[in-house]
Amino acid sequence: MFDKGEYIVYGANGVCEVTDVKKMNMSGIPKDKLFYVLTPYNQKSSTIFTPVDSTKTVMRKVLSKEQAVELIEHIPEMEELYFQNEKIREEKYKECIRSCECEQYIRVIKTLYARREEKQAQGKKFAATDERYLKQAEENLYSELAIALQMSKKDVQHYIEEKLGILILS
Repeated sequence: MFDKGEYIVYGANGVCEVTDVKKMNMSGIPKDKLFYVLTPYNQKSSTIFTPVDSTKTVMRKVLSKEQAVELIEHIPEMEELYFQNEKIREEKYKECIRSCECEQYIRVIKTLYARREEKQAQGKKFAATDERYLKQAEENLYSELAIALQMSKKDVQHYIEEKLGILILS
C-alpha cells in the first residue's frame, strides 16, 4: 500500500502523487473499500480514483535516487528494439510503454532517436506515430527521474548527458 504524499507510477498516466487514501461513499461500492486519490504529475488539475487493491493497472513506487543513478549509468549498455517485421513496430512500442518500466522507456527512446537520425539522413520525415511514442516515453522517463533525483524535468536530460559525458541516449 502507498502512503499519502508518495509518488507512484500509475499505468499510462505515469507519475502520480497519492493525495489521499480513503473510502468512497458511492452506491454499488462496499463502504469499507479503500481508494487512492491520485494527481498526475503532468496534469495537476486532474484527479484519478482507483481501488487500493486494483490489479488492472500497473502501480509501483517511483525509483529511488540510487536506482535512478544506477539506471542512468547503464543507459549505454541498453539495447535498442529490433523488429523482424515493420508491422509489429508500433505494437512493440505500445508493449514497452505499457510495461511502465524505465528500461523499456529507454529502449524506445534509443530506438526512435536512431530511427529519426536515419530518416533525416535519407531526407525523409520522421513518422507522426514514432514522434508520439518518443514523446510519451520521454515524458514518462523524465518525470520519474525528476522525482527520484529531485530536480526539474527540464534538468533531467542535461543531467543524463553530463553524467554519461555523451549526448542523450545516443
